[in-house]
Order: sequence, then structure tokens, then C-alpha cells
Amino acid sequence: MNATDRTPADLLRSALAADPGRPLVTFYDDATGERVELSVATFANWVAKTANLLQGDLAAQPGDRVALLLPAHWQTAVWLLACASVGTVADVGGNPAAADVVVSGPDTLDAARACRGERIALALRPLGGRFPRRPEGFADYAVEVPGQGDRFAPFAPVDPEEPALIVAGREFSAAEVVERARAETTEAGTRVLSGLPYDTWDGLVAGLYGPLATGGSVILCRNLAELDEDALARRVESEKATALRR
Repeated sequence: MNATDRTPADLLRSALAADPGRPLVTFYDDATGERVELSVATFANWVAKTANLLQGDLAAQPGDRVALLLPAHWQTAVWLLACASVGTVADVGGNPAAADVVVSGPDTLDAARACRGERIALALRPLGGRFPRRPEGFADYAVEVPGQGDRFAPFAPVDPEEPALIVAGREFSAAEVVERARAETTEAGTRVLSGLPYDTWDGLVAGLYGPLATGGSVILCRNLAELDEDALARRVESEKATALRR
């Protein structure tokens, strides 16, 4: 990766320039049987569309707080990088009442209604499907994002020293996210199979930032406890995972 990258969005741009076709995020939900594989190019396209939605339709500005009430999921990874692209603060599991924008999964809609700003809901259905019926008071991500632009340019440059992430009550600047991810992911090109949730730094570095910072990839597994040890071993082998985090 490029040593001059100082934000997660920089890391994604460098990955796209280096090898757009390689896998970046492979997602499993072992409660539903879903499997989705996103190349760097496909992931970056989702990020661009989501960043355009966030900056344009939701009117988010650098420094605004975006509460992400979402599990470890490929769409959550997209939102984390979209926030980094715009310069907003991704507050993972944060208080929606203190947020400018809330992004909710289907299980946290009641809590998300405490947000007085913009609210958007993700159905988290296979293939990025929409809600059968849009939740009252929310925009449906799967309806709003497809029509967004495939390229993104922030209205203002993102400052690497400004707050970019809050997780488990700790705040990180964009530069700190990049520096710590590099420092804690010692082997370049690692393919990490992670069953860790996204509500801790360890889960985020294993399940997104570490592989992104070091030219690797992640197999992100939700509900990994549904697998027995034999099934897990088969997945490690079939996905060619070189590291396991759970």
C-alpha cells in the first residue's frame, strides 16, 4: 500500500489503483446461508454511492456524527468507508440522540428513532435487498443508493487529524485508524477470516481496517457460532484464509 495514505479512504483509493479485481470483502451470514464476495472495485463503487448519498441527500458535513447501529456486515464496512470519504465521524453503536445521522439495521429501528437528524435503514437482506415495507420515519438504503453517482468527490478535503471513528467509547482520528491498523497487522496480504463483531477496535481492525491497510482481504462471518469446528476448518481451507480471528 501507499506509505503516504493517511485516511481509510486513501487506503481504498490505493487498493483500487493497485488491483481493482482482487477480492476485498467476502461476507457470510451463517444464520441465513448468505455469501457475498466483493472485489476492491465493487466495494469501492458501493462506497462511492453511499458517500454521495451521505454528503448529498443526507447533507452530512465533515465533523458530523453518524451513529452506525449495525452488525458486522459487508454493508457496515461500506458505511465505515463512506464516512471516512466524507469526513464524518463514524460512531459505531453510538447514541442516536446525539447523532446528526443514524444508520440502522432492522433490529435497532426503535432506538434509532431518537435521532432528530436524518435516518436511514438497512434491511440487511441477501443481495442488498430492500425492506418489504419501508420503516416509518426512515429512508430505505436499498432504494436510495442505486441511483447515486459512481464517483465521489468530497466538498471539502478530509483532515487526517480530525476525529473519524468512535468505537467502544474511544475516539480515533483518521490517521490513527490507519497507523494502528498497519501496526497491528504485521503480515502484508493476509486473508483474515473474522467472526468478531464490529463493536470493538479489535473487531474493526480484523474485519476491515487491517486487511485494507496491508493489501489483504477479509472473510467477514456473521453468526460464525452456527458452524461446528469441522465446518469452520472447511471454510478456512476453501477461502484460503491465512489468519483466523474469533
